[in-house]
Amino acid sequence: MSFAQVYTRSVVGLHAPKVIIEVHLSQGLPALTIVGLPEAAVRESKDRVRSAILNSGFQFPNRRLTINLAPADLPKDGARLDLPIAIGILAASDQLDPDVLSGFEFIGELALNGNLRQVTGSLAVARAIKAEGLAVTSSSSNEQSLTEPLPVEAVTSVKLIVPMDNGAEASRVEGVEVLGAQSLKAVCDHLQSLANPSIPNESLAVVTPSPAPQHVGYQVDLADVKGQHHARRALEIAAAGGHSILFTGPPGSGKTLMASRLPTILPDLSDEDALEVASTYSVADSDYDYGTRPFRQVHHTISAVALVGGGSRPKPGEITLANKGVLFLDELPEFDRTVLEVLRQPLEAKQITISRANSQMTFPANFQLVAAMNPCPCGYDGDTSGRCRCRPEQIKRYQDKLSGPLLDRIDLHITVPALPIADLQNAQAGETSEQVRVRVIAAHKHQMQRQQKVNNELSPSEIDKYIQLGEGEQQLLQLAQQRLNLSARGYHRVLRVARTIADLSDSVDITSVHVSEALSYRSK
Repeated sequence: MSFAQVYTRSVVGLHAPKVIIEVHLSQGLPALTIVGLPEAAVRESKDRVRSAILNSGFQFPNRRLTINLAPADLPKDGARLDLPIAIGILAASDQLDPDVLSGFEFIGELALNGNLRQVTGSLAVARAIKAEGLAVTSSSSNEQSLTEPLPVEAVTSVKLIVPMDNGAEASRVEGVEVLGAQSLKAVCDHLQSLANPSIPNESLAVVTPSPAPQHVGYQVDLADVKGQHHARRALEIAAAGGHSILFTGPPGSGKTLMASRLPTILPDLSDEDALEVASTYSVADSDYDYGTRPFRQVHHTISAVALVGGGSRPKPGEITLANKGVLFLDELPEFDRTVLEVLRQPLEAKQITISRANSQMTFPANFQLVAAMNPCPCGYDGDTSGRCRCRPEQIKRYQDKLSGPLLDRIDLHITVPALPIADLQNAQAGETSEQVRVRVIAAHKHQMQRQQKVNNELSPSEIDKYIQLGEGEQQLLQLAQQRLNLSARGYHRVLRVARTIADLSDSVDITSVHVSEALSYRSK
């Protein structure tokens, strides 16, 4: 046998398209050629693969080797193709039976001694295998409705072999059998045992995922925030309806403290959402505490590409890493204006599309924006102590760093005053995150039962359908529009916030009290 095919996956953005590795041995001077748009890490794999094969007790063929990575127009990067390339070479040189490879997909980086090292994107690979299995099974069954869930055992018959360090991560995808391996030799022993049952099959074991936590725990709690009842109320509204929020106040008033507590009062992620978030972090090679809401706090020196994603081969940015969680921008006016303006479209669309000359990639960006700023350059404008020495033109120049269109997209504008030390010393402990979270979850259930999405995601047509106002509430909004100069976008955001306030009050109808409170958060 001088030809073999091995199945693996590349990672493009957050997706993992299938790659077929074709290995052909031919007569000629010894050489190894890799074609099919391999990038640097893939081109360098030839040296790692050669040493790993030899150190695993196999022979490296002393012939001309041509390796094609199909489809040829799909760029391939990363060292995850080392293992399937090595398996393909061994199968093409008759050291492995090629017939046993059809039921497997392989990913893994090889060390020179043949050990397998952890790679990025294993969870994205497992999710792609499951998604393709669902599609194939659905289209091939005439009796199964496309809208009915498929049984787990019908998802796919493909087994995924990964480095042992990736096993726990990849096995979180239900319905995909994941085998963890320590070395190339262990993988080959397992494959040989399938071709020859007399060989003991103990090289690889099915990896079982660790049970998901019943309730996600956080290291911080909302009870740490003393006083600031108005700001705490706004934070609860933001959590209940998925709204964005801007805190304005002097240094040390608790803006960052409250922002970091927002994830603790949000509902738990669903299983699918938790997998989506974990898959994003797997591709980005970042640590993630499974099941928690992401909280991304970025420095004001960040570039636009780092914030929204990009590069010659588009990669996810901070807004995608904050998907299903919170993006916190502290010292908002200190950010470069062009960086802030790129947030305008993702805040509305909940996704970001990055276009390049040879590719286009769409990343999820369904995050809650929490921002904080000082009222002036020194931070003490309006303070009763009178220590602010900023001139009016300085304050105006500082506040003008934020554009009107961006501010118009922020639902809640909250002034956070400085608390006297005496109030901090004598203040009673506030409600815990768990106490507030109970009300947030109840409001969230109302929204799911009514419209299957949170209030902040309602489109204008859905607002007309699900948000009905009485005559008094309509007149109140007309008066507010004249005094606050509300735009159409601002009007819709007031309605969404009012609907959330009503949900927190367990009220079916939106009253003037709810509308008035929503308007109080549009002071800017």
